[in-house]
Amino acid sequence: MNHSKFKSVLIILGVIFCSNSIAAGKLFIIGGGERTSAIMKRMVAESGLDKGGYAVILPMSSEEPDTAYYYTKLDFIAAGCSDVQNLFCTKNRVNDKSIADSILNAKLIFISGGDQSRFMNLVKGSSLLMAIRKAYQNGKVIAGTSAGAAMMSEIMITGNSLRDTNYSATFKIIEPGNIETSEGLGLVKTVIIDQHFVWRSRHNRLITAVLEFSDKAGVGIDESTAIIVNGNDAEVIGESQVLVYRNRSKKKSVVNGKYKAEGLSLDIYLTGDHFSLN
Repeated sequence: MNHSKFKSVLIILGVIFCSNSIAAGKLFIIGGGERTSAIMKRMVAESGLDKGGYAVILPMSSEEPDTAYYYTKLDFIAAGCSDVQNLFCTKNRVNDKSIADSILNAKLIFISGGDQSRFMNLVKGSSLLMAIRKAYQNGKVIAGTSAGAAMMSEIMITGNSLRDTNYSATFKIIEPGNIETSEGLGLVKTVIIDQHFVWRSRHNRLITAVLEFSDKAGVGIDESTAIIVNGNDAEVIGESQVLVYRNRSKKKSVVNGKYKAEGLSLDIYLTGDHFSLN
């Protein structure tokens, strides 16, 4: 093999290795609702912000980004981190090098609640998105609440239903072709995340997701509750529950327009529990 071909093989192998390697960072995924003192203090500790450094808040999911930043910053200050920067971006700034540098040098990147599609439509294909992914690979903590939780998945639930267009917190029927998904941040690839889960009874929506994407687990995180993802391990913290649906048998069919399925499993976890994302 000549030198140029050998070099090409090494590059290809390097790309494959990097794409399959486990990120060095952690994800802190909150199901919405109140960010309790215990959750915030744990987030600060996991990121090392209690020893210095700064956090950035990306509030672009919110209709009121300044308000989202203000109240999130107060929570960080109460938890012992005073250096919290507002990294609000418009479309003409998502490719600025200064924005990417701020993300890469932060110890923690926090994504607010609001509308996950608003955020993803803004950052798709941008250097800002690449910086978030690189920061995670480099060992930083990526955190998000509500919409910021839903977008952690590679397959993201948008919140819209395609058949029943009148908004409801959950689906009235478990049927094919109703759930709308799009591309998320892709920081976790083996699960689909839903939020405000028990409080808004979103079971039918997540069951639909795991039927349509049978190779993914569905992780429903309730309010004031979070999972801390470290590699393939997820630790539950907070005041409520995390529900995990799996369609291991991959047995499903459609009868009279409704899903029929066998062998689905449900696990319910409380604070202190761990489960695998595989």
